[in-house]
Amino acid sequence: MQEEQLTLDNDTQKRALVLTKLLAGEWTSQQAADSLGLSQRQLRRLKKAYHREGASALVHGNRGRRPRHALPEETRTRVVQLAQDKYSGFNHQHLTEKLAEDEGLDLSRSTVRRILTDAALASPRPRRAPKHRSRRERMPQAGMLLQADASRYQWLGPQSSYLTLIGGIDDATGKVPWAVFREQEDAQGYMLWLQAVVQRQGIPLALYVDRHS
Repeated sequence: MQEEQLTLDNDTQKRALVLTKLLAGEWTSQQAADSLGLSQRQLRRLKKAYHREGASALVHGNRGRRPRHALPEETRTRVVQLAQDKYSGFNHQHLTEKLAEDEGLDLSRSTVRRILTDAALASPRPRRAPKHRSRRERMPQAGMLLQADASRYQWLGPQSSYLTLIGGIDDATGKVPWAVFREQEDAQGYMLWLQAVVQRQGIPLALYVDRHS
């Protein structure tokens, strides 16, 4: 089977990769929501549509929508006021939960964090003790680390055959530089992916591929 270059835009490719990891049990719902900048409710709706329609649901769902960063100014102002007054001392996660439960503001944790960061409001120390293993900080510059992976799924819809999507995400920016469909996960697919990345973006400083040497 010859490789087929994706025609999906970068944001749609990223959503497809993240949702496939979520459906495969490799990521938690919180990790997926944070990566995509969505609330848990938005993620559940997207996951249901993706499971039913495949990647086409991601394309259709993105067309004509406002960018997720374009929040109304009154919403930003309200979040800041609530964080300073009614929910003073709440960390970002707890505040996000209270905004959804009690205030009708269904925002993702990353959105709440961005609003408060822009307003120079730092998150208080979390209520729970920190876990033994902490999340690694992202690389500071694009091209320093590319994380490659493959996901096997009915990408073209529930009636289609299974295909393996080989792609990767830049650790610093979260962007997908390129991706390719293959019949199976194979070394040639990874080499084609890497060749295309090098031709379009240049040579990355480091690569990380799960379960592969």
